[in-house]
Amino acid sequence: MQSPGDLSDNNIATHSRSPLKRKLNENQVTATNSKETRQLLSSQINASTTSKRLKASHPTGNLGRSADMSKTIGIGSRPKLIDLTRPPSNFQPHAGAKRLVIKNLRPTSTKSVDEYYDRTWSELDGALTSIFNKRPPNTPLEVLCRGVEATCRKGQADRLFIHLKDRCKGYLDKQLLPELEKQSGTSNVNALRAVQRFWAIWNEQSTLLRSIFSYLDRSYLLNVKDLPQLEDLGIQQYRHTIFTKSKVSGRQNLGAKVVQGMCDLVSYDRASQEDLFDPTLLKDSILMLHIFGVYGKSFEPQFIQQSGSYFATFAQEWSNSLLRNYISAVHNLLAREALRADTYNFDSTTKRSLLDSAHHILIEEKSSLLLDPKGLATLIDDNALDSMKALYSLLTLSKMQLKLKEPFETYIKTAGAAIVSDKEKVDEMVVRLLELKKSLDKIIRDAFQKDEAFSYSLREAFGNFINDKKNTLAYGTGNSKVGEMIAKYMDSLLRGGLKAVPRSLASDAKDRDAAEKQGLSSTGDEDAELDRQLEQGLELFRFIEGKDVFEAFYKKDLARRLLMARSASQDAERNMLAKLKIECGFAFTHNLEQMFKDQEIARDEMIAYKQSLSNTSKTSMDLQVSVLSAAAWPTYADVTVKLPPEVAKHLEKYDRHYKHKHTGRRLTWKHALAHSVVKAQFKKGPKELLVSAFQAIVLVLFNEIAEGGNLSYKDIQESTGLVDAELERTLQSLACAKVRVLTKHPKGREVNHNDTFTVNLAFTDPKYRIKINQIQLKETKEENQETHERVHQDRQYETQAAIVRIMKSRKTITHSNLIAEVIEQTKKRGAIELGEIKQNIDKLIDKDYMEREGGTYVYVA
Repeated sequence: MQSPGDLSDNNIATHSRSPLKRKLNENQVTATNSKETRQLLSSQINASTTSKRLKASHPTGNLGRSADMSKTIGIGSRPKLIDLTRPPSNFQPHAGAKRLVIKNLRPTSTKSVDEYYDRTWSELDGALTSIFNKRPPNTPLEVLCRGVEATCRKGQADRLFIHLKDRCKGYLDKQLLPELEKQSGTSNVNALRAVQRFWAIWNEQSTLLRSIFSYLDRSYLLNVKDLPQLEDLGIQQYRHTIFTKSKVSGRQNLGAKVVQGMCDLVSYDRASQEDLFDPTLLKDSILMLHIFGVYGKSFEPQFIQQSGSYFATFAQEWSNSLLRNYISAVHNLLAREALRADTYNFDSTTKRSLLDSAHHILIEEKSSLLLDPKGLATLIDDNALDSMKALYSLLTLSKMQLKLKEPFETYIKTAGAAIVSDKEKVDEMVVRLLELKKSLDKIIRDAFQKDEAFSYSLREAFGNFINDKKNTLAYGTGNSKVGEMIAKYMDSLLRGGLKAVPRSLASDAKDRDAAEKQGLSSTGDEDAELDRQLEQGLELFRFIEGKDVFEAFYKKDLARRLLMARSASQDAERNMLAKLKIECGFAFTHNLEQMFKDQEIARDEMIAYKQSLSNTSKTSMDLQVSVLSAAAWPTYADVTVKLPPEVAKHLEKYDRHYKHKHTGRRLTWKHALAHSVVKAQFKKGPKELLVSAFQAIVLVLFNEIAEGGNLSYKDIQESTGLVDAELERTLQSLACAKVRVLTKHPKGREVNHNDTFTVNLAFTDPKYRIKINQIQLKETKEENQETHERVHQDRQYETQAAIVRIMKSRKTITHSNLIAEVIEQTKKRGAIELGEIKQNIDKLIDKDYMEREGGTYVYVA
């Protein structure tokens, strides 16, 4: 340990070195690493050392320390680098700590300290009084905050908290509550408005109190778990005052009136009473109850209960109106309830409970009204898509949308059966069915959100009424009338193209978009649109269990289109044939494909025949002959007719040519299917008439009489050899139709046997080539009935063939199993009665194909 003399010597040495350091720094800046600098530095150090020895002369000094110091520095040693960019520091680590000396300090007495705390307490209490009286405190807030801190530091934080709590409670109970009860009145909404207004005032007051007593809040209350912080204290005390302390109108406290007032505001909004509804008050009140923490306990149960009563009353009022009106009202109500819950910050549980209650009362309890078949039928008939979309949405909310399938199917079956059995509009049957299906598809697409369950129901319902035997009995044929009409509808499309498509079945914008998304051609293309219309007809065709009726009539119509060259598009014909092949298989379309092949072979035959004629003789008549396979084409009746000599001569030539080329074949001429182009000379100029063979034969007869002469009905019949039915229809088409190239005497719509006919020389038409309607090509009732009978007969043969196939493979089989297998094998061709199956079994037993042994059949052939 050093002596006091050493400490004094060290201090003196420290102060004497300070000028030397500054000189060293200066010399270091001006001259670095030079010889002169080192010599100068050496002399300065020596001078400083000498000065230091003189100053350190002290009775108790130690001269050896200075000498040691000069040895430590060293003469000629290089100084350390000093950073001049830093400012010089006043910190001197060798100086040590300094003592702070306070002079003339007068100690404070205990009495003055107590006076300070008493004055601080009084100022704080006065500040509370001023705040409660809605006046600014007399003492500055800074002084009050320091007073709170001083009080807490003194250890009186608990006393200060109790005092603050008691003052707030007394203010709320004795000053604010009476004034609040006075302003509440009898109205629940007024009470709510007063509570909300005083809550805003108390919120401002408590905010000011928290700022003054913030030190108490942070240093004391924050660390004590059993005591609330000031913000929570203010909320608890105001809530206690409103919901527990207050008593208004007997037993009902102010809190109950607050809750009821909020419910009344919602009622005003539901009733559209804008003069009574206060949206700001409702929103602020919801927030206030959330802050109080009583929202779920006090408001939500009462609100849900009263809302349920409102929903029940609403449902009762609207249940007697139309289904459309009820759906619209409920849909709008649910939308308003959800919007109100979101707008005014209702809790999510409240919104969910509210809507669940509405769904139960308005939808589930009224399901009989929403699922009423008559009401749904009215919506579908009126094409009320918006109402049906809302209905589906409502049922989806309660997961009841699948229950809509039953009335939906009921409507389809009823409407479809009415269309199929309507004999007065039988020609419009397919168009009406397609319109019905299109409207239902649109409902499923736009209203039912493309629900596959309803698409399946639609297919099931269509198949049900189309194959219902009750609907076929109305026509007395025993076969499906729908199959026949679908074939005729296809014929009209393939003959007329898009012109034959009703406007009601044309594609809409959504159909075009869907087609393009599926990679199909746009329905704006005519060929694509025609293909789509044919596909719609095929959709109806798929519902038919028996395809034989469709096949018979489609085959008959296809033959006419091919023979008369009346197809709008050969591509459409072949495309349709490909669709039928995919749908029904090769056996179904074999004969149809053969018809197209016959047409191609016939064209080749005509080319060869005309080449042979060009080598031998020339003729002014252009003859076209189509040779048809009897097995592939429909059966046509032979009609006797006397041909003009020139025509008969050409037919004989072709007959010899064909037989010479194809040995063993025989040609049967079907003159009823022929057509001709006749050139006629009228006063206004020549014309070309497109007519049937019978019409041409009649017109040629007038070349043999003088101009202005006439022919009687009997003369024409003797010359042509036509039967009355054919001749009457032929003369009617020439003399009584829209295009009248003959004149009937006397005039009239019907042809009688005593009528006479002359050429209408004054006939005129803007077109050069004129087509005269071929009345004889129209199907008669007899022909239609004959076709159905032929289908029925073919079905019996197919049934017998199926029985033989089954017996040949099974050898023995029971009666019930045989019946089941026969129905399974023949249902694709057409439905057959059980009695007819039994009759065919008996026929096969009579023909010794099988035997009956008890309840079992045995194959014996």
